[in-house]
Amino acid sequence: MATMTTAASDATTELAMMAGATVLASLSVPGRPERVAEVRRFVRRALGDASPLAETAVLLASELATNAVLHSASGQPGGSATVLITEIGGGVRVEVADAGSDHCAPVVRGDIYASEGHGLFLVQSLADQWGYVRDETGTTVWFWLSYPAA
Repeated sequence: MATMTTAASDATTELAMMAGATVLASLSVPGRPERVAEVRRFVRRALGDASPLAETAVLLASELATNAVLHSASGQPGGSATVLITEIGGGVRVEVADAGSDHCAPVVRGDIYASEGHGLFLVQSLADQWGYVRDETGTTVWFWLSYPAA
Protein backbone atom coordinates (compact mmCIF):
# COMPACT_ATOMS: atom_id res chain seq x y z
CA MET A 1 0.00 0.00 0.00
CA ALA A 2 1.41 3.39 -0.98
CA THR A 3 1.39 6.34 1.33
CA MET A 4 0.17 9.75 0.19
CA THR A 5 1.06 12.62 2.42
CA THR A 6 0.41 16.31 2.12
CA ALA A 7 3.85 17.02 3.51
CA ALA A 8 7.17 15.33 3.00
CA SER A 9 9.78 14.69 5.67
CA ASP A 10 10.71 17.57 7.95
CA ALA A 11 14.05 18.02 6.15
CA THR A 12 12.42 18.10 2.71
CA THR A 13 9.74 20.51 3.87
CA GLU A 14 12.34 22.78 5.45
CA LEU A 15 14.47 22.80 2.28
CA ALA A 16 11.41 23.51 0.15
CA MET A 17 10.43 26.44 2.37
CA MET A 18 13.96 27.86 2.19
CA ALA A 19 13.74 27.72 -1.61
CA GLY A 20 10.30 29.36 -1.60
CA ALA A 21 8.56 26.11 -2.52
CA THR A 22 5.44 24.43 -1.22
CA VAL A 23 5.42 20.66 -0.90
CA LEU A 24 2.15 19.52 -2.47
CA ALA A 25 2.48 15.77 -1.91
CA SER A 26 4.84 12.82 -1.70
CA LEU A 27 4.40 9.13 -2.35
CA SER A 28 6.57 6.05 -1.89
CA VAL A 29 5.74 2.92 -3.84
CA PRO A 30 7.33 -0.51 -4.09
CA GLY A 31 9.65 -0.74 -7.10
CA ARG A 32 7.36 -2.91 -9.21
CA PRO A 33 6.19 -2.13 -12.77
CA GLU A 34 2.52 -2.46 -11.87
CA ARG A 35 2.93 0.35 -9.31
CA VAL A 36 3.66 2.95 -12.03
CA ALA A 37 -0.10 3.28 -12.61
CA GLU A 38 -0.40 4.29 -8.96
CA VAL A 39 2.18 7.04 -9.56
CA ARG A 40 0.09 8.35 -12.48
CA ARG A 41 -3.06 8.45 -10.34
CA PHE A 42 -1.15 10.12 -7.51
CA VAL A 43 0.21 12.93 -9.71
CA ARG A 44 -3.21 13.55 -11.26
CA ARG A 45 -4.83 13.65 -7.81
CA ALA A 46 -2.13 15.93 -6.37
CA LEU A 47 -2.36 18.44 -9.24
CA GLY A 48 -6.08 18.09 -9.94
CA ASP A 49 -7.76 17.46 -13.27
CA ALA A 50 -8.25 21.19 -13.82
CA SER A 51 -4.52 21.94 -13.69
CA PRO A 52 -3.14 22.93 -17.08
CA LEU A 53 -0.01 20.95 -16.18
CA ALA A 54 -1.71 17.71 -15.15
CA GLU A 55 -1.54 15.76 -18.43
CA THR A 56 2.12 16.54 -19.07
CA ALA A 57 3.11 16.00 -15.44
CA VAL A 58 1.35 12.62 -15.35
CA LEU A 59 3.08 11.47 -18.54
CA LEU A 60 6.54 12.59 -17.46
CA ALA A 61 6.21 11.25 -13.91
CA SER A 62 5.14 7.92 -15.38
CA GLU A 63 8.27 7.84 -17.53
CA LEU A 64 10.52 8.62 -14.57
CA ALA A 65 8.83 6.05 -12.34
CA THR A 66 9.15 3.42 -15.06
CA ASN A 67 12.86 4.19 -15.39
CA ALA A 68 13.29 3.93 -11.62
CA VAL A 69 11.68 0.50 -11.57
CA LEU A 70 13.40 -0.88 -14.67
CA HIS A 71 16.87 0.65 -14.48
CA SER A 72 17.75 1.03 -10.81
CA ALA A 73 18.10 -1.04 -7.67
CA SER A 74 14.60 0.16 -6.75
CA GLY A 75 13.26 -2.58 -9.02
CA GLN A 76 14.93 -5.28 -6.93
CA PRO A 77 12.96 -7.16 -4.25
CA GLY A 78 12.22 -4.81 -1.38
CA GLY A 79 13.09 -1.72 -3.45
CA SER A 80 11.00 1.41 -3.66
CA ALA A 81 10.80 4.77 -5.40
CA THR A 82 9.59 8.08 -4.03
CA VAL A 83 7.74 10.83 -5.89
CA LEU A 84 7.79 14.40 -4.56
CA ILE A 85 5.69 17.21 -6.01
CA THR A 86 6.44 20.83 -5.12
CA GLU A 87 5.13 24.12 -6.33
CA ILE A 88 7.98 26.54 -6.95
CA GLY A 89 8.87 29.50 -9.14
CA GLY A 90 5.61 29.79 -11.03
CA GLY A 91 5.36 26.09 -11.77
CA VAL A 92 5.46 22.54 -10.50
CA ARG A 93 8.53 20.39 -9.89
CA VAL A 94 8.14 16.62 -9.84
CA GLU A 95 10.99 14.38 -8.79
CA VAL A 96 11.38 10.64 -8.62
CA ALA A 97 14.06 9.26 -6.30
CA ASP A 98 15.29 5.70 -6.69
CA ALA A 99 17.97 3.46 -5.21
CA GLY A 100 20.42 4.18 -8.05
CA SER A 101 22.34 1.92 -10.36
CA ASP A 102 25.96 0.92 -10.64
CA HIS A 103 25.55 0.50 -14.39
CA CYS A 104 24.37 3.80 -15.78
CA ALA A 105 23.33 7.39 -15.26
CA PRO A 106 20.15 8.77 -16.84
CA VAL A 107 20.71 9.07 -20.60
CA VAL A 108 18.59 10.82 -23.22
CA ARG A 109 18.17 8.70 -26.33
CA GLY A 110 16.87 10.64 -29.29
CA ASP A 111 16.87 7.75 -31.76
CA ILE A 112 13.30 7.83 -33.04
CA TYR A 113 13.69 4.37 -34.56
CA ALA A 114 14.60 2.67 -31.28
CA SER A 115 11.89 0.46 -29.81
CA GLU A 116 12.50 1.76 -26.30
CA GLY A 117 14.43 4.40 -24.40
CA HIS A 118 12.29 7.45 -25.20
CA GLY A 119 11.35 8.36 -21.62
CA LEU A 120 14.03 10.95 -20.94
CA PHE A 121 13.71 12.25 -24.50
CA LEU A 122 10.06 13.02 -23.68
CA VAL A 123 11.10 14.67 -20.42
CA GLN A 124 13.72 16.76 -22.21
CA SER A 125 11.24 17.72 -24.94
CA LEU A 126 8.19 18.55 -22.82
CA ALA A 127 9.59 19.91 -19.54
CA ASP A 128 10.71 23.50 -19.15
CA GLN A 129 13.69 22.23 -17.14
CA TRP A 130 14.91 18.84 -16.00
CA GLY A 131 17.94 17.24 -14.43
CA TYR A 132 19.20 14.59 -12.08
CA VAL A 133 21.35 14.17 -9.00
CA ARG A 134 23.26 11.00 -8.17
CA ASP A 135 24.78 10.32 -4.77
CA GLU A 136 25.49 7.40 -2.47
CA THR A 137 21.78 6.94 -1.71
CA GLY A 138 20.59 6.77 -5.32
CA THR A 139 19.41 8.92 -8.21
CA THR A 140 16.80 11.64 -8.21
CA VAL A 141 15.48 12.72 -11.61
CA TRP A 142 13.31 15.83 -11.70
CA PHE A 143 11.43 18.05 -14.11
CA TRP A 144 9.82 21.48 -13.82
CA LEU A 145 6.78 22.68 -15.72
CA SER A 146 5.84 26.36 -15.68
CA TYR A 147 2.26 27.49 -15.33
CA PRO A 148 0.88 29.06 -18.51
CA ALA A 149 0.93 32.85 -18.59
CA ALA A 150 -2.37 34.37 -17.52
